Amino acid sequence: MSKNDMDEVVRQELSLPDLKNLGAEGGGCINQGLVYMTGQGTKIFVKTNSDSEARLMFDGEFASLQAIQDTGIIRVPKPIKVMDNPAGGAMLAMEYLDLKRLSRHAGKLGESLAQLHLSNSKAEKEAEMAEGFVGKKSQYVSEFGFDLTTCCGFLPQDNTWEKSWVTFYARKLDFQLNKIEKEYNDKEARELWSTLQLKLPKFFQGLTIKPALMHGDLWGGNVGELESCPVVFDPASFYGHSEFELAIAQMFGGFSERFFQSYFKLLPKEQGYSERLELYKLFNYLNHWNHFGTGYRGSSIAIMKKLAQ
Repeated sequence: MSKNDMDEVVRQELSLPDLKNLGAEGGGCINQGLVYMTGQGTKIFVKTNSDSEARLMFDGEFASLQAIQDTGIIRVPKPIKVMDNPAGGAMLAMEYLDLKRLSRHAGKLGESLAQLHLSNSKAEKEAEMAEGFVGKKSQYVSEFGFDLTTCCGFLPQDNTWEKSWVTFYARKLDFQLNKIEKEYNDKEARELWSTLQLKLPKFFQGLTIKPALMHGDLWGGNVGELESCPVVFDPASFYGHSEFELAIAQMFGGFSERFFQSYFKLLPKEQGYSERLELYKLFNYLNHWNHFGTGYRGSSIAIMKKLAQ
């Protein structure tokens, strides 16, 4: 599809005949980005991907952005529409934000992330108080999962609802390791997972884990700031254990000490946090192994050996 043809599809899908293509911006190793100017002088950002599974990925991202936006806690680009690309793949239109690198608002983002993670527990308390009142509808989510498949990178995550966090998280790891088994036939990884899988419950003994709305892929490349507030984008949301979110945030930099101090002020570390952080880093290393190859094998194996002891 030519550039002009794609522009026309976007115009028609968004019912904006005066839309003007300002060129490529953003994107990354998975998606490409285009910026458009509307006739009203506002900008729209459109992510494109020609892969046959792109619609699944963008539907999940749209729902993730909407879920975070609906809390009113953390600023995200407002999602507009997911569109099929007649030439193959799909496109996701959203509000364009002129973002700068996260700096001045790092502490505010830590505070807001903790509030996001606490928002479902707050909804549970409100639901308990509202019991017996006709017409009161609970927004509390009682299980782990999400209504749609979301993609961490380009890999779809099974978000089927589950009452047990340990079972849900084991399923996430199992998906990654099954893919590694298929692609690399890695005997050591398979044997370590067989041992570690049986030990998972011990990392959560004594904890009461409430489902928390996750961004799902909160590394430094998926955050920024406006003059007035921090912003997160490219989410892969689900309801999970709040600690899961902090693993990738600590793996690749981009978050200052102010971010973590502000977060833990509202959501303090619980006993066993350090070990569970390694367990949550494992998912991200396995996900990177599946995306980018065996450069992440060593880190994955080392964590499994440590945790399987």
